[in-house]
Amino acid sequence: MTAVATEVRLGPVDGIPPGEGRRFTVAGRDIAVFRLRDGRVLATDARCPHRGGPLEDGLVGMDVVVCPLHARRFSLVTGAADGEGCAVATHPVRVEGGDVVVALSAGEGTAGRARTPG
Repeated sequence: MTAVATEVRLGPVDGIPPGEGRRFTVAGRDIAVFRLRDGRVLATDARCPHRGGPLEDGLVGMDVVVCPLHARRFSLVTGAADGEGCAVATHPVRVEGGDVVVALSAGEGTAGRARTPG
């Protein structure tokens, strides 16, 4: 059986400066959305699986985010870490009508509205 994805509109892409990330909470799940300098938008879980660091606050370069707590690098495309062990979940994301839209699979906490902390 294939998991059904639910799409959630997070807000304007202009709220994410190029080269940075922002955290959004969707039904209790924290998602980090990154706007790369080349215009692409990519999304991962917001917490580093190694030490729980806030990935949205990490340094973003090319297709990689560097965890601000311990400098572990994660691919924003695949979620793979640059070392052994952990990986971060990635999520399909696109820009539609100027808004960021993320797709979360069933069971990923999609009930309710998206919100940014603040």
